[in-house]
This record gives sequence, C-alpha cells and structure tokens, in this order.
Amino acid sequence: MNMTKANKALATRWFEEVWNKGRRDAIAEMLLPNAVIYESCQAIRGPEGFYPFFDRMQATFSDIHVSFQDAIAEGDRVVLRWSVSMRHTGDGLGVPPTEKLVTTSGISVLRIAGDKFIEGWQNWDMLGLMQQIQGAGLGPTYHDVNATLDQMFREKRGEPFSRRACVGAG
Repeated sequence: MNMTKANKALATRWFEEVWNKGRRDAIAEMLLPNAVIYESCQAIRGPEGFYPFFDRMQATFSDIHVSFQDAIAEGDRVVLRWSVSMRHTGDGLGVPPTEKLVTTSGISVLRIAGDKFIEGWQNWDMLGLMQQIQGAGLGPTYHDVNATLDQMFREKRGEPFSRRACVGAG
C-alpha cells in the first residue's frame, strides 16, 4: 500500500476505532506520546492529554457515528471532512441530558510520522451542536453552506450531488 493510501487508512481507522467503536485503548495505539492536537485554542499533548476529551465526549454522547465526506492525502498529511451523529445522553458539557439526536460536522488535518499521528488540527461546529442540544436547532445557513460545499466537491469529482450527504439535510 502506498503512503497516501496508508495515511488515509490510518486517519479513517482513528475515527472508526476511537469514536464509532469507542475504543479508548486505540488512542495510544495510533497517537504518539509527543503528538500535539490543536483543538480551538488548546494544544492537547499525547494520549494522556487526549483521554480527558475522549472521556468527556463518551460521558456526554452515546450512539456516536462518524461518517466521511472527503479524505485528501498528500505527503505526510491527511485532511478529512466528516460529520457525526450522536445522542445527547450525559451532562459532560454542563448541560443536562436531552436524549436528542444531534449532528455536527468538522474538518481534521492530520500529520503522520511512521504509522502514528504526530500532529493534528481540528475544527468542528461546536456552536451548532450546542444550539441543537439547547433546542435552537440549526440555523438556515448551516444547511446551505454544507450543501453548497458538498455540491462543489462532488461536481469537481464528477459525482452526482445529493443533499442526503449533507449534515442535517432532509
């Protein structure tokens, strides 16, 4: 398997094992001890730094399922455009559980050294997630932006466009 394919496989495996299967031990299997993940204004260092985030998400949400819309790899980096659906069943975000099924989307840029992650940059729509939990729903631009981006990427690849591939689209 060439490096590009191997790196994409590692990136998708991370989300499958860590989030879809909820395997906490997979974190240390794929994240180097000196790795740094940049999440908003925080730098999370190594598996020990990532565990509290993982534990908080697991305590807050059940039925977590991450899907991928795009995976792009070049050199030692992989970019994933993803969406996630999950049920709000815990108070790990300081909000009492609502039992609501919520969705959000994000983009992760991952740098790989050998066969593990050494660095990552993560951006996802936490505001949209909190609006859903608190009953505000998604703003109309959330649907329109995702639909427009999805259509643009699919047209570039010569694929048919489907609103069902967009987070929150009906």
